[in-house]
Amino acid sequence: MSAASHTGGPLEGIRVVELAVWIAGPAAALVLADWGADVIKVEPLDGDPNRSFKYLFGGDPDTNPVFELDNRGKRGIAVDIRSSEGAGIMERLLVDADVFVTNLRPGALQRAGLDAPTVMARHPRLVYGHITGYGTEGPDADRAAYDLAAFWSRTGIADTLRTPDGQVPVQRGGMGDHATGMTLAGGVAAALFQRERTGRGELVTTSLLRQGVYMLGFDLNVALDWGRTAPLVDRRRAPNPMANNYTCADGRTLWLVGVASDRHWPPLARAMGHPEWLDDERFSTERGRFKNREELIALLDAEFATRDLDHWAAAFAGEPDVFWAPVNSIEDVLADPQIGPSGAIVDVPERHDGSRQMVATPIDFAGASPRPRRVAPDIGEHSRDVLAALGYDDAALDALVASGVIGDGSPGAT
Repeated sequence: MSAASHTGGPLEGIRVVELAVWIAGPAAALVLADWGADVIKVEPLDGDPNRSFKYLFGGDPDTNPVFELDNRGKRGIAVDIRSSEGAGIMERLLVDADVFVTNLRPGALQRAGLDAPTVMARHPRLVYGHITGYGTEGPDADRAAYDLAAFWSRTGIADTLRTPDGQVPVQRGGMGDHATGMTLAGGVAAALFQRERTGRGELVTTSLLRQGVYMLGFDLNVALDWGRTAPLVDRRRAPNPMANNYTCADGRTLWLVGVASDRHWPPLARAMGHPEWLDDERFSTERGRFKNREELIALLDAEFATRDLDHWAAAFAGEPDVFWAPVNSIEDVLADPQIGPSGAIVDVPERHDGSRQMVATPIDFAGASPRPRRVAPDIGEHSRDVLAALGYDDAALDALVASGVIGDGSPGAT
C-alpha cells in the first residue's frame, strides 16, 4: 500500500482503518490523522450517513462543512462489507493496519465478523478502538445511541442546565461526539505506546455515556460522596457574584470568573469605578457577599448596563486580577483576535488548487507540525488506489465495481 503524503506528527507511519459513521468514530480517526496517521475510511456504497447533514442545513451541495470537519485528511474507499468479497477486502486492509476504529454497535460488528475478539484473534498486534453509546456490557450495550441521548440526556447534563423556567436546553451538534472521539484517540495512542513495549495490540473502548458522566463529574462525585445534588442556579442568586454573567449597554454579555472572591473583588470594584463598595460592610467579606448576593448582583447588573462591552474591556485591562471573558456569538468567535494565533483554525488543501479554512483538532506538537493532507474524500474516491496497493489488478477492480462490491468515486458520489 502506498504511503500517505508526509505531514509529520507523532503517528506518522501508523495506518488506521476506520469503519465508522456519523461523528464520534470518524472524529477519533480525524484526530489520529491530524497526528500524522494514514487513515483509510471505509464507507458503505451509499456513503457515511453524516454526508446527509448538508441537506438538513440547506447548504451548497458542492460543500459539506459538517462532514468535512471529521473526515478531512483521510483516504476513502466504498465497500459492501456484507458480501464475501467485501469481507475479504476488510481482512486484507486489517493485515497491514496498526489501528482499527469503529463505532458500529457490537451486534452489527459481530454479524460482520468484525467484533473485537474475532478480529484481534487474527491480528494480535492490532489496536482495536471502539466507541459505543452505552458501553460494551450491560442491558443497553447494543442499544442505538447518539450523543443527544447517551451523552447529553441520560448522563444528567441536560437536566443540570435547565433554565430557571424549567426548559431543557438543546445541545449543539456533535459536542459529546467530539469529546468522546478525542478520548478514544488518546486511548489509542496509549495502546500504541504499550504495543511498543509488549508487541501486542489492545482493545480500547469508551462510550458516549462514560464521556458524559465524566464531564458532569463534579456533580456526580458530590452525589456519590456526600449524597447531595447541587441546585439549579438562578444567576440573580448565584453564590459568588464574581463568577456570574452580566449584560452590557450594547446587549453583549460578559462572564466574570472571579472564583477566588477575596482576590477578585477589590480590583473589580475599582475597575467599575466604585471603590466605596470595598468599605460597604455588606460586601467587604466573602461571607457578606454571599449573604447579600442578590443585592450585589442587582448593583452589578445596573452598573454593567450603563456602558458597552468595549468600555468594560478597557476598564478591566487596567486591573490584571479581573478575570473575565466575553460571551461570544459564532460570528464573534470567528472574529476574535485570539482564535487565529491559538491555532483553532487550519487551512486544509483542496483537491487541486487552494485551501479551505476549517476548525482544527485541539492538540499541537512542538516537535512536528502535522497539517491536514486534503479535504474529505468523495464516496469511494480512493478505492482503486488503496485496493491496487493491496494487489488487486485493474480487471479485478473492474469486476468488483461491476458486481457492486466496491464504489470507485464515480462523478456525483459526494
